Amino acid sequence: MHASLRAVAEPQDEGAVADRRASFQDFFHAEHARLFRALCLVTGSRQEAEELAQEAFLKLWERWDRVSDLEDSTAYLYRTAMNAFRSRYRSTMRALKRAVVVAPAPDDAFAAIEDRDVVVRALRELIPQQRAAIVLTSLLGYSSEEAGQMLGIKASTVRALSTRARTTMRERVGEPT
Repeated sequence: MHASLRAVAEPQDEGAVADRRASFQDFFHAEHARLFRALCLVTGSRQEAEELAQEAFLKLWERWDRVSDLEDSTAYLYRTAMNAFRSRYRSTMRALKRAVVVAPAPDDAFAAIEDRDVVVRALRELIPQQRAAIVLTSLLGYSSEEAGQMLGIKASTVRALSTRARTTMRERVGEPT
């Protein structure tokens, strides 16, 4: 039978189990109060501190056969507790981000209609070439090269017409240039 399977299949020495349990209990009694106080300071909550301490000691107990042989088991305990705290904190922050969703501002239908009317009036006051250049580039999203091909003019002319159109519209609407 394989050695690891034999260890599982054969009952463990009751004396070794009792020694393991006693050494963990001694460790628990020696460290619990200090860990709890430290976690109270970190979390600001006695209840959360107790839960984290229990979680850390449980993880240590599960690995006590290896942890007890470490040079500094206390450091391992604190690292385990702080990792559990950070994990909870990150989970809480993710949950808060999902729960706190900024509601979009209600649509103001009248403001949208008024804005559209202002733009249409400003466009009407432009010369036809400026109006065509600004509509093709800004409203329809064509590049100045594509708009130039459509209008039969150079791309640089389209850019100049668009710039003059924007300036004129800002002046007429009352926005600073």
